[in-house]
Amino acid sequence: MTLDEQARDVLRKNDKGGYTLPTHGLYPYQWNWDSAFAAWGFTTFDPDRGWTELETLMSGQWEDGMLPHILFHRVDPGYFPGPDVWQGRGPIPSSGISQPPVAATFMAKMLAMDPSGEPRARAIWPKLNAWHRWFMDWRLDRGAVCVTHPWEAGRDNAPDWDGAMKAINADDVGDYTRRDTSHVDPAMRPTKYDYDRYLKLVQLGVSVNWDQSKLRDINPFRVADPTMTFTLLRAQRDMAAMGRRFGEGVSEIEGWIEILEAGAETLWNPEIAGYDSRDVHAGTFNGVLSNASALCWYAGLNDDRALPAIAGMLNATRYGLASYDPEGEEFEPLRYWRGPTWPIMSYLVGSGMEEQGVTDLGTRIRDDTARLMELNGFAEYYSPLDGTPAGGETFTWTAAVWLGWAGDNRENQLGDAGCRQSN
Repeated sequence: MTLDEQARDVLRKNDKGGYTLPTHGLYPYQWNWDSAFAAWGFTTFDPDRGWTELETLMSGQWEDGMLPHILFHRVDPGYFPGPDVWQGRGPIPSSGISQPPVAATFMAKMLAMDPSGEPRARAIWPKLNAWHRWFMDWRLDRGAVCVTHPWEAGRDNAPDWDGAMKAINADDVGDYTRRDTSHVDPAMRPTKYDYDRYLKLVQLGVSVNWDQSKLRDINPFRVADPTMTFTLLRAQRDMAAMGRRFGEGVSEIEGWIEILEAGAETLWNPEIAGYDSRDVHAGTFNGVLSNASALCWYAGLNDDRALPAIAGMLNATRYGLASYDPEGEEFEPLRYWRGPTWPIMSYLVGSGMEEQGVTDLGTRIRDDTARLMELNGFAEYYSPLDGTPAGGETFTWTAAVWLGWAGDNRENQLGDAGCRQSN
C-alpha cells in the first residue's frame, strides 16, 4: 500500500460519519482545527466528505459566534474532561473555549480544489465571519489575539504559558482522573502541575456560564499569542477574498486586517529577534521562540527580520521545525509542545514561506516533513532530533498534510487569493 493509500485509509478509519476523530482512543471527539485539516485532506479524494466535515463543525457554533474547540457528539468515558466538566452552552455539548481559526483558510483551499462546492462555501462563509467577529470583540489586546486557556492556542503546554500559569492558584481544583496518560507515555504529555491549572481555568469559565465579559474580569490567564494572531490574520485575508467572490461586503473585514497587522507588530520582541507571546496581565514578553513565531509568512507578512532566528531553529535539528527553540532551556524533544516537530505546524509555516518566496526554508520544511512520514508513519508529532514518532498514532491531520502538501501529489497544494501580502 502506498503512503497516499495509507493516508486516505487513516482518514476513512477515523471517520465517524460527518466528523473525523484526530485518532481513536486519545482524542474521541471532533476537534476544531483538526477538523479543518481533515476537511482539506478529504477534499483531495472525496470533496463531498470534505464539505460535510466543515458543515458538521459549524453545527456546534454558539449564539455569540464562538466555535468551540471540542464538540462532544457522543459521550466517551475514556476522555477527560468531558461535557459534564465543561458545561458548554452551544447547540451540541462542547467545551467553552475556541481554537486557532484556520477553517476559513482551508475552506478557501477546498474551494480552489473543488469549485463545485461554492454553494456550500457560501453557506458557511457568514458563520465563519461571525466566529471571527467573536475573536475581534473578545480576544484582542493592542490588536493582537489573546488566548484565555493554553488549550485555546492548540499548543497546550508550550513554554509561552509558563509565566502566566504561575499566577493561577489551583489549590482547590479537586480530585480528578486523567485519561490521556493511559493512552500514551506520560513523559510525552503535560504534567499534573499543568493539568491542575488547565482545569482551574475551566472551572472559572463554568462559574460565569462562559460569559465573556465576566470571564475577562476574573481570568488570570490572558496571553497575546502569535498562533492566534497569525492564523486569524490569514483567515481574514482569505475571508475577504472569498467574500468578494461571493458578492459580500468586506469593508469590515478589511478593517480587521489592518487591526491585526498592527497587532502582530506588538508581538515582535527585539530581544529574541522574533515574534513572541505577551503576558497581558504582567505586561511582559515571554521570551519564547517557537514554531508559532514562524507563522508570520502564513499570515502574509514577509518579514526578513524573522528569518535568522527561524533558520537557526531549523539548523539546530535534523527533522524540520521544532515547536520550541532547541537551544532553549526548557526544550524537551518528545514532550508535546515543548520541543517536538508537528507536521500541521510545519505545513502552516512551510506553505506560508513558499507563498511568500522563502522557498529554500519552505522546501526544506516540506521535505523534512515528508521524510518523517516515510520513515515513521502518520504520528501526531515526532522528535526533531532523531524522528522518533510520538503521541497518538494514525493521526488524521498528519495524514491530511501528506495528502495535501508533503506527499507525492503536491499539485493538491493550490494557492488562493488573499494570501500574498507583505508588510
